Amino acid sequence: MTNTYGDWLRQQREAAGLTQQQLADMVVMTRSHIAHIEAGRRMPSKEDARRLDKALNTGNVLSSFLPAEDAKVPDYFEVARQLEQQAVMIREFALSFVPGILQTKRYARAVLGTSFPPVSEEECDRRLVTRLERAKILDDPVTPVVWVLLDEAVLRRQIGGPDVMADQIDHVVRLAESGRIQVHVLPFSLGLHPLLSNTLSLMWFEDQPPMAYGEGLHMGKIHDSPSVVQELQHRYDFALGNALPLKESLALLKTTARDYERHG
Repeated sequence: MTNTYGDWLRQQREAAGLTQQQLADMVVMTRSHIAHIEAGRRMPSKEDARRLDKALNTGNVLSSFLPAEDAKVPDYFEVARQLEQQAVMIREFALSFVPGILQTKRYARAVLGTSFPPVSEEECDRRLVTRLERAKILDDPVTPVVWVLLDEAVLRRQIGGPDVMADQIDHVVRLAESGRIQVHVLPFSLGLHPLLSNTLSLMWFEDQPPMAYGEGLHMGKIHDSPSVVQELQHRYDFALGNALPLKESLALLKTTARDYERHG
């Protein structure tokens, strides 16, 4: 999304005499999401754009000029994708794959290429665009704060070949060493841990309660019940307490990347 779209939204909001918070209240969005759209860091969904048009009395301009979303995500993930764009803090646990917002282009293509039933090259490309768009939330140097907890299986399961794995792991290392993310590894030696049965995303927001998203094969679920979210947070914290410290996690990541390079 170019910043022209965000600039025009800001101009229309100001012309209507509305603050970001007032507009957010009118369209059932968060103030931070409005701010990210105006700054060119986020893209509203089609439904968001329709509500913005209605609130600002701009006809269907914001809907019509919304950058095309040729790439789709599964229906069960769409709400989670939108929440991901609004979050000020994200804590990810990955069991099999590197989390989507951290994936390199080659790794993401390899993951998407394993779809069953198989999809066409064109459809794979469209899905890849969406996957890479999600990663742009890390372009902001501060928000969201991202913690990543990786089961060691994520590092050992070879996706796309040794070169792809080495590049992907190095990408995670660079993000961690720059301070953009915090990463910890749950080693095989730990055995069972409280998150072993699922992937998990925990999300915090500026002006709404925290939520969680869990995903399995062809299924995903948003959890907004305070008691359930709290339980999942406790599970995450317990697992994090048993993970390798940051320094040791980075050492394992680097060693694994070098091993892949030698076999590439």
